[in-house]
This record gives sequence, structure tokens and C-alpha cells, in this order.
Amino acid sequence: MATFITEECINCGACEPECPNGAISQGEDIYVIDPDKCTECVGFHDEEACNAVCPVDCCVPDPKRPETEEQNYAKLVKLHPDKTFPALAELPPDLSRFRKSA
Repeated sequence: MATFITEECINCGACEPECPNGAISQGEDIYVIDPDKCTECVGFHDEEACNAVCPVDCCVPDPKRPETEEQNYAKLVKLHPDKTFPALAELPPDLSRFRKSA
């Protein structure tokens, strides 16, 4: 699921510089996430960086936009054509929240 920022956002801006995809920007009242750029940090971290730094826990999965690891990985490769990432089948757990052991 793409991540989105709820109305509980306190507009602190902690999330914006943490996004490796540049998906977060200042909205009219709160920060917003462009779902077409959000990869849930697949390829970069084992959890969404925005959620990790949010002091009020308002960066949450968007139930209206469910996405698989495969879909997020495809966006990652498209957004960063100049970078090399491990093949999807070889992504280690520290590069995808989908790989965390239960």
C-alpha cells in the first residue's frame, strides 16, 4: 500500500528529507505523499522512513491503494534509472518491509 499522511500531521516536516524517492512535499495544510512516487521504501529500508521519523505516527498505509512488493519495486526501478538495486528475488530483509520475518 502506498503510504499517506493523515490529518493528524503537525506539519513538522521531519518526513520530507527522509523520503528516498522525493514523494513527500508540503501540502496546503499538511505534508502529502505522492502515491506514484511512494515505494514504501522498498530497495532502501526495512520500513517506511517517513513513518520511522514521524513524531505523531500519521504516516500510514493507504487502504485505498494496496500495492505489492513487486509493484513497489517496479516503481523504484522507474524512479531511479541511474541506480542499481538487487534483483527483486534477492532483496535482503533490510531493504524491504515485505521481507521481515514473522
